[in-house]
Amino acid sequence: MIESVLAIVKTIRIQDVFDIAIISIMISVGLIWFKDRGSRFVFVGITLLGAVYFLSRFFQLYLTAMVLQGFFAILLFVLIVIFQEDLRSFFERIALLGQIRGKTFDQAVSNESAEIIAQATAELSHKKAGALIVLQGEAPLDRHLAGGQKLEGLLSQPLLESIFDPHSPGHDGAVLIDGNRLMRFGCHLPLSVSAARRYANLGLRHTAALGLSERCDALCIVVSEERGTISLGKGERIMTIANASALRVELEAFFARRMPPPEATPSMGWLKKNIREKVIALILACILWGAFGYQRETVQREFIVPIQYLNVPVEWVMEEPKTADARVVFSGPSQAFQLLSTDSIKLTLDLTQLQPGAQEIPLTPEMVKAPSNLSVERIQPERIKVVTSRLLSQTVRIEVLTENNPPKGLAVQSIEILPAEANILIPPQLKGKRIRVLTEPIDLSLLDVQQVFTPNLRYPSGVQFTGGKTPLVRVVIKIRKLTSTSTTP
Repeated sequence: MIESVLAIVKTIRIQDVFDIAIISIMISVGLIWFKDRGSRFVFVGITLLGAVYFLSRFFQLYLTAMVLQGFFAILLFVLIVIFQEDLRSFFERIALLGQIRGKTFDQAVSNESAEIIAQATAELSHKKAGALIVLQGEAPLDRHLAGGQKLEGLLSQPLLESIFDPHSPGHDGAVLIDGNRLMRFGCHLPLSVSAARRYANLGLRHTAALGLSERCDALCIVVSEERGTISLGKGERIMTIANASALRVELEAFFARRMPPPEATPSMGWLKKNIREKVIALILACILWGAFGYQRETVQREFIVPIQYLNVPVEWVMEEPKTADARVVFSGPSQAFQLLSTDSIKLTLDLTQLQPGAQEIPLTPEMVKAPSNLSVERIQPERIKVVTSRLLSQTVRIEVLTENNPPKGLAVQSIEILPAEANILIPPQLKGKRIRVLTEPIDLSLLDVQQVFTPNLRYPSGVQFTGGKTPLVRVVIKIRKLTSTSTTP
């Protein structure tokens, strides 16, 4: 057993360490997120089914594995239905991680706001005036709130009491408070879908407070119109608060979470939080890596790999036919072949030290570009024959081709081409033969509107220009007008 573990440890690459670390972080984030969610029991149930499925595969329980495999085939749709709100909120939180932290408030502002809200709530409770107060958390609330009027006024006790006065038009809705500002009033909140199952005889305000706390991190304060009691909705739960002092303690704790962090914090302090979830995530990531990522058996596969000829000197030419591809046999774990893109495999030949004449170049594994977890076993052919020759330098005159006749009443006076000559490189087999470099035909019928042309060049196959680039030529045609005497026969 120990020898098997040591053998596995010896095969772990740095890529595997990153693989396990990334999966551990993803699992730990999910565990921490679902820890306080109402749907965590469904998540635990699905996790247990996954454990049963892996055990059934290990002990070769074919019927159980087949049934669970069919269930997991539709698991994605099940997760979307069950965790719809949780997933939406989860991805909202991820999106907020890359943004600048929201508003923060100093100690004085937080204490003042907590005191105002606590005293106003106590007064409303004494009068048995129904109220619903929402305190903004880190998560955005726009998609959860409906209706209401913008206010954005400074928070005060008289303002809160006037909004929830029974004669006020907005007393049946909720107010939204962000720090020491009252942002909106008369808002409608989403109702809880689990209130009837978890609590008995909840009023509409309590159901709305519970519904919002199930969807985000906002804090909801409810004053009962019938009993005058104060309740607090947070973290998918609703609880009764004894008095204004207890409410103020809760409010101060809520505001403290939005206060600026202390300047001197331990650099590794985050490791001390949620240790149990992080350890479980690491264990699960290692198990998943052992089940899917551990590279057990080695297999061999053959690929047709294109050959790339690089760094051929300009003064050299490679004669046809050239070997276009090679058969390469790779060996490695089957997981590596599953992630392999055949387009990324190439065999490159560096011809910087090219010699004249016929020569054989051995094909070595170092020439093959492939993932590090794959090794080259064989290359066919083992050598390729390359026939090269040095190009000969020659200077030729550039000839101008024309077509059609000039417009009526015009004639060509002169044709000038710049440059008039070009330096070319030709293969040895063209030595002694006449090499013509011509322009594309110039249409003389356009001379009434155009006298300067930049045509492309025509030249024989195998001819190259010095410097590797075709020169840009400029043809200037001068015209003259025909007199009546010159036009009469």
